[in-house]
Amino acid sequence: MRLATWNVNSLKARLGRVEEWLADVQPDVLCMQETKLADDAFPALSFAALGYESAHYGQGQWNGVAIVSRVGLTDVVVNFADGGDPDPDARIITAVCGGVRVSSVYVPNGRSLDDDHYQYKLRWLKQLRRHVAALNEPTDQVVVTGDFNVAPADIDVYDPSKFVGATHVSPAERAELSALCDWGMVDLFRRHHADAKLYSWWDYRAGDFHQGRGLRIDLVFGTTSVAERCEFAIVDRNARKGQSPSDHAPVIVDLT
Repeated sequence: MRLATWNVNSLKARLGRVEEWLADVQPDVLCMQETKLADDAFPALSFAALGYESAHYGQGQWNGVAIVSRVGLTDVVVNFADGGDPDPDARIITAVCGGVRVSSVYVPNGRSLDDDHYQYKLRWLKQLRRHVAALNEPTDQVVVTGDFNVAPADIDVYDPSKFVGATHVSPAERAELSALCDWGMVDLFRRHHADAKLYSWWDYRAGDFHQGRGLRIDLVFGTTSVAERCEFAIVDRNARKGQSPSDHAPVIVDLT
């Protein structure tokens, strides 16, 4: 099973690129973030024409997450399933695809360490872990993927000195990712690229993509049983090139 995650930064603006990419790369499951669409505006028929079932959780011009699958799509859950307060934003959707329970997540940005949005981000990450634990056991086939807005380690940042005291790299954010791993998840990309400085997001400004000034914040976590099936992981930099790209590139993993 080929699974991918991609923050498309407006599906309305990027639908043609996404359709071309699906035809070229042929993922079995694609998780998308920042669709920026209401549910009734989601182009389900376009994906159906390509052979994909779809599930979308949106709220209009902000946020929005989706899963499209050609290996089945059942047991759809929108928002958190831990019994806590629902997130007011459309940031998480979960479904079973090809025997794997997959969550597509768009973690809050955090803005700055002294902003209330940063505390919201930390609460959100804690609730994500409770959500995963409420639906699964660590021995299950589980993938949690999407735009985490956290670079797990300094190797995931082009120049750590430029992010001192900033979000995306703070110890508290990274500790939440570590806690998810402690529950039973594995960073599938790092399993295959232990020392690679490869990124998934580049600012549109100042030629950051071409200058290599990026962050690895689009992550694919899998339980141990999924990690044992994972034979390949890559960032598709080609999808960040060309006319009007998203500022994120897709991340692809192949499972046997």
